[in-house]
Amino acid sequence: MKYRTLGRTGIKVSPYCLGAMMFGAAGNPDHDDSVRIIHKALDAGVNFVDTADIYSHGESEEVVGKALKGRRDDVVLATKAHLPMGEDPNRQGNSRRWLVRALDDSLRRLGTDHVDLYQVHRPAPDTDVEETLSALTDLVRAGKVRAIGTSTFPASDIVEAQWVAERRGLVRFRTEQPPYSILDRRIENEVLPVCERYGMGTLVWSPLAQGLLTGRFRKGMGVESRRARFKHMTDERRLDVVERLVPVAEDAGLSLTHLAMAFAIAHPGVTSAIIGPRTMEHLDDLLAGVDTVLGDDVLDRIDTIVPPGSNVGALDMDYRTPPIHDPRLRRRLPDDRSAA
Repeated sequence: MKYRTLGRTGIKVSPYCLGAMMFGAAGNPDHDDSVRIIHKALDAGVNFVDTADIYSHGESEEVVGKALKGRRDDVVLATKAHLPMGEDPNRQGNSRRWLVRALDDSLRRLGTDHVDLYQVHRPAPDTDVEETLSALTDLVRAGKVRAIGTSTFPASDIVEAQWVAERRGLVRFRTEQPPYSILDRRIENEVLPVCERYGMGTLVWSPLAQGLLTGRFRKGMGVESRRARFKHMTDERRLDVVERLVPVAEDAGLSLTHLAMAFAIAHPGVTSAIIGPRTMEHLDDLLAGVDTVLGDDVLDRIDTIVPPGSNVGALDMDYRTPPIHDPRLRRRLPDDRSAA
């Protein structure tokens, strides 16, 4: 396994990051089996593990904590906070009140005294970014966090946070975790260039487009009920593109999964791509493609099918800037609406 520097942090991480969202009730409820999967990934050279408090409501972090006993120092451990962890409206978001509590809860579940990367899972328009950065700076200085990052932030929010950190003398975000795959290349337009400009590492999620790029879901085939609730799984535009990508992979002597993973880590702005196996079989398949190198001819064919910076359909899980519901904020006064 090769290793890349995570932005300008000096931390070395594997190009495959083991995502732990599938460990726990939401994916694989067998803790012992999940621990075996984590151990096999580590034995294969994966040294980067990403989880979040929201994954199976903390259960994922507990599984990761069990797996890392005796191996914690060999792993770059990342977790996230922001999404609701209870009915209390203050058990969510990016406030100091919540982030400090959320990190303590995560550390307890993970069985460690620090995380290497603590990420804000989504933007919070109701919270001043200075409030968030101030809290995270204190956590870094307390030794509980080594570096901080964002997840699924628009380029404008990333830039604003960098400016605030510089002007206020606060610790700055060192990483971003955005969605990226052959089917969704939007971050090539602004997010990746901004991250490169500020020396931020990127660990991209859903490089397999939530399963569409595994080859298991093809046009004309039924979609298992568990996945059918995601609109993009039955999006004809996406399924049409998958059909066009299959021969590209076949001509290159690759599975569609290996083509998709190799594409994600081929971009110079991408540090690591997050893999999220639920079973040992899934992990074995992913690890079998670690040596895959896509030639320019293959990448050119992909560019023809899905142009750089474009998106086929839309994921249901990425961030959307909240709409302005209050008409007073999007309408001038009647006397000031005409051009004359």
